[in-house]
Amino acid sequence: MDFDFAPEQQAFAEQVEVFLDENDDPEVFDLTRENMAQIVDTPKRRAFMAKMGEQGFLGMTWPKEYGGSEGEGVYEYLLNEALAGRGGPQIGKGVGIIGKTLIAHGNDFLKEKFLPMILRNEVEFAVGYSEPNAGSDAASMRLKAERSEQDGVTGWLLNGQKTWTTSAHFAEWYWLGTRTDPNDKHRGITLMLIPLDQPGVTIRPIWTMGDERTNEVFIEDVFVPDDYVVGEVGKGFQYISQALDLERFTMFTFSPINQRLELLSEYVRTETRDGEPLREDPVTRQRIAQLATQAEVARCLGLRVVAASVKAEKVEGAPPPTVESSQYKLFATEYSRRLADASMDLAAPGTQLRVKTETAPMAGRAESTYRYTVIDTIGGGASEIQKNVIARRGLGLPKNF
Repeated sequence: MDFDFAPEQQAFAEQVEVFLDENDDPEVFDLTRENMAQIVDTPKRRAFMAKMGEQGFLGMTWPKEYGGSEGEGVYEYLLNEALAGRGGPQIGKGVGIIGKTLIAHGNDFLKEKFLPMILRNEVEFAVGYSEPNAGSDAASMRLKAERSEQDGVTGWLLNGQKTWTTSAHFAEWYWLGTRTDPNDKHRGITLMLIPLDQPGVTIRPIWTMGDERTNEVFIEDVFVPDDYVVGEVGKGFQYISQALDLERFTMFTFSPINQRLELLSEYVRTETRDGEPLREDPVTRQRIAQLATQAEVARCLGLRVVAASVKAEKVEGAPPPTVESSQYKLFATEYSRRLADASMDLAAPGTQLRVKTETAPMAGRAESTYRYTVIDTIGGGASEIQKNVIARRGLGLPKNF
């Protein structure tokens, strides 16, 4: 495997950095929000993403017939890593999960309505998979969809509840997993799109330990015309599974994790304890060496996902990087949590001061990452789910192993 980027890819990365320099704004870029910095939740962040659309940075891997440039996935990887490295919003749900699924499976109506808006960043989506009794196990969702008709229009009547929907309080449209067949766990799920501002949709906040808002959403007698059904009825779980490969990789970028390692390393390099340089303590040196080694493992696992994605794009019938994505997601998020633990341990009691406290070690960054990184091991499928994917699909172990 070649870990070096081609000259044209390096040139693109430099182009992105120039664009980010020209649009630098503390209200758009905030590293202290950790992984939640990627969401497009303010007017300034939306305006910035619209500028990205004008640059042609959105939909780079889409077919040309839908406004894309048919570029390789490595360009999206380089773009997202650059954005994450500055704590900026990233291409994700719209371009990736929603856009690519609509291109592959959506009807003409949905493509014509949503794809141009996604490329111009004129619409924000929330993703509704998790439910109170169906967290990482998407196949267990129960939000009921029953055949119905209103004013001569055929469709579905929805009733149920979703939870942990991060973007529901600012998004316009809901990408919703529904239960259309209660008798078939995996083939009884259907994807639909509904506007979040319609009657029957109630959104209530849930505040996380990372000081970020997510939501529970209640759906009561909401009618969805057939035109807003994504793909075939009953194939929603298949579409969700395909999109999760993308989500697990793009949601958890490596550059912010590596920055936190550099921040901790710099602290250890310059601080003293009991009058002695901290960098000379053998236990501290060993721990930093382990963290540096593991960071390189995380980086290489991420590049394996990129390589597998490029291969899948070029070779007809090549499988998506399901196992590689789960391996990266599992290792990177668990490593990020270990790094946060080490930052708290090595910098001692001062790390309990809140983030952005200038007198705190590392300006309080350790405290915020300690809280945020717990969330990362759950989002996009908890670590236990990733282990199951690796065991069954990667190692061929039986389901009940």
